[in-house]
Parts: sequence; C-alpha cells; structure tokens
Amino acid sequence: MDLGSMGFLKALLVAVYALHPNFSHAETAPNYSFVHESTKAPPVSYHDYIVVGGGAAGCPLAATLAETANVLVLERGGSPYRNPGKTDKGNFLLTLSDPSPDSYAQIFVTEDGVYNHRARVLGGGTVINAGFYSHAETEFVKESGLDEALVNDAYQWVENKVVFKAPLLQWQTAVRDGLLEAGVLPYNGFTNEHINGTKIGSTIFDMNDHRHSAADLLEYADPKNIIVYLHATVTKILFPTQTVGSGTRAIGVIYEDALGEKHTAYLTNDSKSEIIVSAGAIGSSQLLMLSGIGPRSQLEPLGIKLVMDQPMVGQGIADNTLNGLFIPSPNPVELSLLSTVGISLFVNYIEAGSGLNLAPSFGWISKFLLSISDQTTIGSFFDTRLNGGIILQKVARPLSTGHLELRSTDPNETPKVRFNYFQEPEDLRNCVQGMKTIINVVNSKAFSKFRYQTISTQQLLNVVAALPLNQRPRHIDTASSLEQFCNDTVMTFWHHHGGCQVGKVVGEDYKVIGVDGLRVIDASTFSFTPGTNPQATVMMLGRAMGVRIQKDRLLKEGFKNQPIGNSSNG
Repeated sequence: MDLGSMGFLKALLVAVYALHPNFSHAETAPNYSFVHESTKAPPVSYHDYIVVGGGAAGCPLAATLAETANVLVLERGGSPYRNPGKTDKGNFLLTLSDPSPDSYAQIFVTEDGVYNHRARVLGGGTVINAGFYSHAETEFVKESGLDEALVNDAYQWVENKVVFKAPLLQWQTAVRDGLLEAGVLPYNGFTNEHINGTKIGSTIFDMNDHRHSAADLLEYADPKNIIVYLHATVTKILFPTQTVGSGTRAIGVIYEDALGEKHTAYLTNDSKSEIIVSAGAIGSSQLLMLSGIGPRSQLEPLGIKLVMDQPMVGQGIADNTLNGLFIPSPNPVELSLLSTVGISLFVNYIEAGSGLNLAPSFGWISKFLLSISDQTTIGSFFDTRLNGGIILQKVARPLSTGHLELRSTDPNETPKVRFNYFQEPEDLRNCVQGMKTIINVVNSKAFSKFRYQTISTQQLLNVVAALPLNQRPRHIDTASSLEQFCNDTVMTFWHHHGGCQVGKVVGEDYKVIGVDGLRVIDASTFSFTPGTNPQATVMMLGRAMGVRIQKDRLLKEGFKNQPIGNSSNG
C-alpha cells in the first residue's frame, strides 16, 4: 500500500471514528470538565478553531469540530446549568424579564420602539426561547447549498439529544381544532416537516417541562479537544498589521474576562485553522465592525482601523413580528408552550401558549386592566400565572428589513438596531390576515370552553391595544383597525436574522468574502428565518457545517499531494 493510500485510510478511519456518536468519549451535561470561567484562561493560547459565541449554532459546531481538532469556544454569558429550574417551561416569561446584569437575556429597545432581547448564555437562544422545534422548508435547504442527506443526518444528531414530542393537552387541542375550523388546512398530525396546514411539532422541553438546549450538544465533544470559557467577551478579531483589504487573514481574537482582564487566543500556524463567528444576527455583525470589517462611514468616525470596507455588514437585518390576543379562560388551563402551529406558507404562522408564570413586576398589569374594564375576569387573568393563554401570529417572511449601527466601540453595548417593522405593505397585509385567523379561532366552537362568552373579541383587542407592550404611540383607531393594531402593538418573535447574509457578506461556504480564515455561521447569514421557528435549523447548520469543515480538513491531511475529488457535499 503506497503512502497516498495509507494517508487516505488514516483520514477515513479518523473521520469514521469522529463522526460516529457511539465512539464518543464525551461527558454529560452539566458536568463538563472543559467549561470554565474566563478568569481562569491563560493570557495567550493557540487553537485550531476559535468559535465566538456558544449559542444555537456555536455549540453543535464546536462539539463536531472538537472530535478531531483543538477548539476554543468563547461565550459572553454564563452557564445555563447554574440555576436548575430557572429556564423550565413555566418560567419562560420570568427569564426574559430578568433585568440583572448577568441575566440570560440582555434587554434592549430597537429604534422602532420595540422591546427586544439578546441571549447571553451558553446555549444561546435555545436557553430563553419558547422551545418549539420544527424543520426548515425544502427551499431553505436547497438555497443553503448543503447536501440533503447531510442536513437530515444533522437534524437527527440534534434530535437524539435535545428534542421531544410536544404534548397535546386541552388548551393546545382546542387551538388545533380551532385552527382547523378556521380553515387552516389540512391537518398534518405530528411532524417536524414544514408544510402548509395545522400540525403538532416537537419541543426542547422534556416530559417534566425541563428545558434542554444547544449546550447539551457539547456532550458530543471530545473533552480532550475543547475548552469553553464563560463571560468571555470578544472585543476584536486580529489581523496581521501589514495587511489591509481583500485577501487578509484572521489570526486570532482578543477577549475580556469578567474582571476586565484581556486575553489573546491565536490560531495555530496552519492554513486550515479558522475563526468562526456564531454570535447571532446582532452580535456577529457587531463583532465584524468592531474588528474593522464593515462600512467605512461607520467605522472611521469611531476610530476603528479599517481592515476591509464592507458596506453590507449590518444591512438587511430583519425580525419576524409578533401580534396576538390574550384570552382569559373560565376553566383551568394547562401549562403549555407552542405545541400546535397553523402554517399558511409565505404568509403567517399561528402559535399559542397557556398557564405561564408571570414576573413579579407584571403585577401592575392586573390593576391596570381592572381600571379600564368592568370585566374582573380579565384583570384576574393577569395575576402571577396566566389563567388562560395567548394566541400569536408571526409574519412568515418579512420583506421589511433594516440595519444596525455601532453606538460605540464597547462590545457589551447593543448597537442601534432598526428593523423597520411593517415598512413593506405586504407584511402588514399578512399580519392582518393572521389576526383575522386568530379571531376566528377564538370564536370557534372548538375553542368555546376556554373563553368567556361575555367578553367579545373586540374587548380582547381593546385590552391588548391598551397595554404598554412597546414604546410605539397608540392611535384612536388602534383597536378598531387591524392594520393600526398590528403597527401599534407589534412585538418581537426574537427571530432576528440577516446582517451577514450569504452572497453579500459571506459566500456559500460561509467564509467572509475577501478574508481568509474567517467564517460566520449563524442566523445572521439568513435572508429569511427557516421553518416556523428557526432553532432547529440553526442547530442543524452548526452540526452540518462542522461536519463539512472537519471532513475537508481530514481530506486535506490525507491527500496533501493527491486529488481530493468532490467533497462539496460534506
């Protein structure tokens, strides 16, 4: 056997060993020996891969790469395991409303006047979201350039660890049947596929309502090959001082620990080593700009040295809108989050939750509602737990997009973000259609058990219109015009995307255009959010791209002087 064949056999055996989950010598969450506070990090370190952001994409990506290479993960937040139960299903709203400096969700307000959140915790958005798990549409997979078999394998890899069939109890059943009665057809039963009609999906909450997250996917990692630092805020990506413009190469990052001490992590002196930014739609664009890759007009006034004038960084950023109704119930409701979904492709998605705990600071809502309504049942609906539920609609593919701008060179400060909600008339039409569907569900015979017949849907609209759900102005016709209602009561669905889009900032391989050794792999690369809720696809993308990058590296090592063949399918 010649040396070339030996090299191929070695690479193949390593790849099979690495990619087969049964060969793993992994550890079990939360008892990871490789997760540490960044205050314990050395001043300087060297790695094959540096992953910035341990979120929905970063965790599966790092876990995969760590099967065969040395990986550093830098996460600006803390551990999701430090307070068991805090992120369980019933505490969804409590987690989002936590204002403490080290909360899992960083609160900010967009330039549009809409309250919003950014995840800052190992596991990212999967630690603070509503848990619904559903695949992307076929179109998204084709546009991503990923091989369909690789995508399916990656979804299964995720599902083996963190996904469960969503329960279907009374409230969710009533919503399902109400959707069918309202004409959201056909009924597709339980499925993870993204298809038109009404279906039951999956969830990352187990049968005990305990949350699982992308952080659990680190169980797949080889603990000898990975280190994760928490409260590690990357301040900039490093480039050789003598190179500016297209063709420059990323060589490392500078990050600060919780005490403000600076550390430097370099890539090993290897052309295959890479920095991979997975900091989310806002964080990834922000970091590129702080590092000198972005619009010259933004960077130079802040004194940021320009590495490459890239005007599309931070552009095309979008958010899916949320509007809906709170429905008080005369009968007890179960605790539920997003089990049933009504899908009108390219238009809107209808989802629902019930029986959630409210933050202590939400007690004022009860008194406020009592002051504007004679219906004491509405006031009692908002106490410490929702005695009823919420039916929401999400505009599926918003055409309205915006941009972000740096406020300063402080990486901890959220940039100015403007999503331009409902700037495009079609988005507003889709919202109005979704609200009409919600009203039809509430008025349906199937849902009658969970609504007071003495409270009209117009009164429910009045209540939402009167609530300070955002900082946007109200109008005299907010509750009487569904168009104005959508505009005035809009909230976020937390599905931020864009800012580093494929074809504009990164190529189809997610490599930053014009820069070597640097990729962006997360929702910032999307032109629309996949599926009803994107977390499944973001986790899948992290795994799939990890496999592709890993395979390419192994093949290059095994075929240094021989043709590799077609490895584009990963």
